[in-house]
Amino acid sequence: MSNKITVTATINADTKEVWDYYTNPEHITKWNFADPSWHCPSASNDMRVGGKYSARMEAKDGSFGFDFDAIYDEIIDDEKFTYTMPDGRQVTVVFGKNGNQTEVNVTFDPEKENPTEMQKAGWQVILDNFKKYAETN
Repeated sequence: MSNKITVTATINADTKEVWDYYTNPEHITKWNFADPSWHCPSASNDMRVGGKYSARMEAKDGSFGFDFDAIYDEIIDDEKFTYTMPDGRQVTVVFGKNGNQTEVNVTFDPEKENPTEMQKAGWQVILDNFKKYAETN
């Protein structure tokens, strides 16, 4: 695999709260998309090693959509988790306490179809969406 990509955000909320917003399906559907013309109509999350994460992402006009699936490899509650996507790429999400803020770092293996910068930008927009959601709820 090529070099991993990391995106990051500092959220003005307690780590436990941020973890819940990031991992609870009822919250995931409210922030997990990169563009306002898209949405995440469904998500499920079996938060245990060997458990499956699944989120449906699609254009609001129904023109395109895909399922994002992964299996958990490691979970340390309120601190970090790692999962592997069907194509073998890994993602690690770390929640770092920083006073009354939480630092969220998402590190992932890039896919080969799109330029690295484009992938980084897309994942960053989703994380920024998450930050906005977590801070306004």
